[in-house]
Amino acid sequence: MIADPVRQKLAAVTGAHGSLHRPEDLALYEYDGGVDKARPEMVVFPRTTDEVVAIVKITREHGIPIVGRGAGTGLSGGAIPRQGGVMIGFARMNRILELDLENERAVLQPGVVNLDITLAVQAQNYFYAPDPSSQRACTIGGNVSENAGGPHTLAYGVTTNHVLGLEVVLPDGSVMNVGCKEPDSPGFDLCGLLTGSEGTMVLVTKIIVRLMRQPEVVKTCLAIYNEAGDCADTVAEITARSITPVAVEMLDGVMLRMVEEATHAGYPMDAAAVLLIELEGLSEAVEDQLAQIREVCTSCRAREFRVAKSAAERDLLWKGRKNAFGAVGRVSPAYYVQDGVVPRTKVAPTLREIEKIATRHGLIISNIFHAGDGNLHPIILFDHRKPGDLQKAAKAGEEILEFCVDSGGSITGEHGVGMEKMELMGRQFDGDSLDMIARFKSLFDPECRLNPGKVLPTGKGCLEIRQQPLTAGGSLY
Repeated sequence: MIADPVRQKLAAVTGAHGSLHRPEDLALYEYDGGVDKARPEMVVFPRTTDEVVAIVKITREHGIPIVGRGAGTGLSGGAIPRQGGVMIGFARMNRILELDLENERAVLQPGVVNLDITLAVQAQNYFYAPDPSSQRACTIGGNVSENAGGPHTLAYGVTTNHVLGLEVVLPDGSVMNVGCKEPDSPGFDLCGLLTGSEGTMVLVTKIIVRLMRQPEVVKTCLAIYNEAGDCADTVAEITARSITPVAVEMLDGVMLRMVEEATHAGYPMDAAAVLLIELEGLSEAVEDQLAQIREVCTSCRAREFRVAKSAAERDLLWKGRKNAFGAVGRVSPAYYVQDGVVPRTKVAPTLREIEKIATRHGLIISNIFHAGDGNLHPIILFDHRKPGDLQKAAKAGEEILEFCVDSGGSITGEHGVGMEKMELMGRQFDGDSLDMIARFKSLFDPECRLNPGKVLPTGKGCLEIRQQPLTAGGSLY
């Protein structure tokens, strides 16, 4: 428990209305978009890096764990305070500090909403490329922590490909700047190391991102299939022809019916699956690719191939895709989202295996995913009010991820490891690799106070063992 004098010191840092400690308020911060829960003892909302530093120093003095939180849209338990302690919410650090369009850069506080970056520059024909499905709510700080992806990262890459520099606060309260506005800063790539470290090494307080020019032409297509396997064959054939769309999204029949009932985006209710494909670039190149994509889809037995005739029609198709998770909530009282990756050539057999797993556990599993890079998102429907239903869903999810690893893939593509997949890290990496990850964690956080109990499996993580400082003072220097 946090003693009252310590609580008062923390509250004084952020001022009036800058902290929460009542149980009814803390209940709102005990979960994210996943299925796990744990309640913080206090939530504080700093406005500046100096306030973050002050909070970190107070918590260090009293040995209190700290967890950073963005918008809470994460899906792997990354923002869940497993050991209670203090949660640092970055909602008030939400300013765009600089827009440097001449150099195609933006400097942001971590609480800036992902979509707001594009909205701030789209009038000047720029945009920010990584676009998670939660982009209307998720924040750039959380995106950096989880190395978030999105539908359009097939061509543009994930968050780490667009982050050039970071200001971070270490667990001892010191501030460090890594990277810069230039495309290749000297020295070790600490910016790349810390992007995707899931809040276990540092707290991010400032981000420099790359902005991009909007393309000349955008074409959005919908290919409709009577067999889900034909979708997977289409993706493999597109790759074989060296065509790189900016997005290739697949929705199976279960998912597209839920989406259509909720959003009326124009998806066919009787299809087994659809591919949502987007092309962009110079008009001549796009028209050539569009003809090739149409030919591929037809040869792979698509029953229909549509091209959005207007920006409004395009936006409606993407509205269906981006609001898919919300649509599931109209059908099932709860659902469990997985995030495995397989080689594109293994998508079809993986879908068949997911169907077998669903049958074995008596569950409904729908599929919506970034088909272009093999990043699967099986959505396991369950009822948490039924005894054992959550456990069945979790077991099914584990079996899906094990199959992904055995197929040459990964346990996560963009949602992070968090606390959800930490025990599967031993399936993904050997002991030496896990030991090296633990050493990096110890280097930055020797007292193991920053987001403890995440990423590393039992026996390797600081939830289970006491990490030792690397030096007498536990300092990086």
